[in-house]
Amino acid sequence: MDLDLVEKNCTSSIFDLLELHGIGHSGGSLSVLQVLISLYFEIANVDSTNPKWPQRDRIVLSKAHATEAMYAVLAEKGYFEKTRFGEYLRLGSDIQGHVEISTPGVEYSGGALGQGITFACGLAYAAKMRQETHKIYAVLGDGECHEGSVWEAAMFASHYKLDNLFIVIDNNHYADHGDVDEMMNLQPFEERWEAFGWETKFIEEGNKVSSISDALRGFEKADKPKCVIANTVKNYGVPMWEEKHLHQVAGELLTEGVKQGRRLLHAR
Repeated sequence: MDLDLVEKNCTSSIFDLLELHGIGHSGGSLSVLQVLISLYFEIANVDSTNPKWPQRDRIVLSKAHATEAMYAVLAEKGYFEKTRFGEYLRLGSDIQGHVEISTPGVEYSGGALGQGITFACGLAYAAKMRQETHKIYAVLGDGECHEGSVWEAAMFASHYKLDNLFIVIDNNHYADHGDVDEMMNLQPFEERWEAFGWETKFIEEGNKVSSISDALRGFEKADKPKCVIANTVKNYGVPMWEEKHLHQVAGELLTEGVKQGRRLLHAR
């Protein structure tokens, strides 16, 4: 499979969704895209023709506002047609501004940050109790790790030796209201997760699909949950948005940014 083409198609779909509706969470969607491509196209055992297959791996988007990236990847994988993008944010649609389990391929209805990892812990614990072999993958934001529930879940996963649980943290350094570490310092981030009993890896190239996939395949320790901290760029691929560390875009800034992003995408 040509993952470069997949990434280009998904990036273009993110731009389509932003243009169609004139607003969206560009920052976290463009920073996390490669993580979701790695999971859905390389790592997780999923079947888009049978979304409720009992033996499937579960992918939980804890940073549930990154819907443009999620829907782009789900459509590219074949969970639904891209023609459905026109339903995004429409009343009665199952393609909303935060992910919902009514959408094919979505395992978790999100909204409040810090809750997806707790849900993932429950899935992993239940799988252990039932002696099932599927894996659980959860995707968090670094700003989300300010939530106390994240660290309660981290303790739970370590205590119950949930080695079937993998998390990837989209470490894009900026939350809705500013620099993550200025708001509440998470450093040393990698050592913090290790102290909570997780096998942890930091990857510098967090916007590179192969780096994420290699990290997820490279864990070795039994009886420990796994954590990948992916160093990413907010609004990756759109320099005028990158430099402003934007969480959301709308209006003329959205229009001009999409134009810039498409030009750079076509030049790759």
